Amino acid sequence: MHSMGIIRQSIQLSWENIKSNKMRTFLTTLGIIIGVTAVISLITIVNGVIATVMNEFASLGAGSISVSISGTPLKRGLTESDLESLEALDNVAGVSPTISSTGMAARNQKLLDSVSIQGKNEVYYAHNSLVTVGRGISEWDVENSAYVCVIDQDIADKLFAGENPVGQTLTVSGTTYTVIGLEGQNDDLMASMSGFGSNYDGTITIPYTTARKVTGNSSISSLEIYVADTDFTDQLMDEVESVLYLAFNQNENSYYVFAMDSLLDTMNQMMGTMTYMLAGIASIALLVGGIGIMNMMLVSVSERKQEIGLRKAMGAAPGRIQLQFLLESVVLSLLGGIIGVILGMLLSLAAAKLLDTDFVFSASAVALGVGFSTAVGIIFGWAPARKASRLSPIDALRSE
Repeated sequence: MHSMGIIRQSIQLSWENIKSNKMRTFLTTLGIIIGVTAVISLITIVNGVIATVMNEFASLGAGSISVSISGTPLKRGLTESDLESLEALDNVAGVSPTISSTGMAARNQKLLDSVSIQGKNEVYYAHNSLVTVGRGISEWDVENSAYVCVIDQDIADKLFAGENPVGQTLTVSGTTYTVIGLEGQNDDLMASMSGFGSNYDGTITIPYTTARKVTGNSSISSLEIYVADTDFTDQLMDEVESVLYLAFNQNENSYYVFAMDSLLDTMNQMMGTMTYMLAGIASIALLVGGIGIMNMMLVSVSERKQEIGLRKAMGAAPGRIQLQFLLESVVLSLLGGIIGVILGMLLSLAAAKLLDTDFVFSASAVALGVGFSTAVGIIFGWAPARKASRLSPIDALRSE
């Protein structure tokens, strides 16, 4: 018989034997199903989290240099002159300072006890597509210390109750502002992961010059420096650090400079490493499933000794007997792998909706699951198949 015909017939015989005892088949493949489901779901879920985190970081300013100001300088903080020095550096597309404070917001007898007040300039809105209704802060607003604000969706829901807030007014810590823009829903993954904003009723953004005037706080809490050409980000970082070093009287503990692109790369590497660590742990279930398949195949060989002896007596070669039992092991393992892939994808889809992350279909994860299950079937089915092929026809026919 042609080799392909032999393989086809062996697969058919294997499938008939598998179907003859459905409960045993299910229990045997359960370990493979659990293992593949765990591997597929973990890889897919983590890939979705990575994609969501990358998108969130990108929205915060990929291609930018962030400066966090945390220490207390010996003599002074950043001045307008320092900002101008940063803006004058080559490869700088813009500089956005932030002055942060907290306060109360009120409108029509509605009061919010704790809101985050962020003072920013027009550069921030020029490089971030955040405003969904109205407009962001303009250069004129900054130059004239205008009493205008951009609110987030949380503030809009709590103070305006479904109304269009643009053009209306609200009071923030005793000062009245006109709402000029509305930012999108503040429910991104980064906020939920870090807990930032969880203690506030929402965020109100005003011109940073206005923030200086009404809060009496002239200290810039952070800077966002937008890079014109990302190929020269490292060089620009050195120049930025030189300006800050002088601005903070050579006190390097007063600031921290990092590039968002570098942070993205680091996060990607960390999450990727975590993915394969988790998948490695989950693959232990595949090992357990493989042992289960080997035990079941050994039992099957013992139960089918007469069948093996009869086939050998009728001229079946040992290699053909071995092939049938090996294929039976592979089909069992592959069946569990396919079910595991389907369950893993369904679990990943449910997790993505629950966690509000992206669902990222990973063909490599599917190939990994199917490949692993096939390999498990071959490795753990080899010994039972070998044992079946070496049975003596006379001894096999004599067995009860």
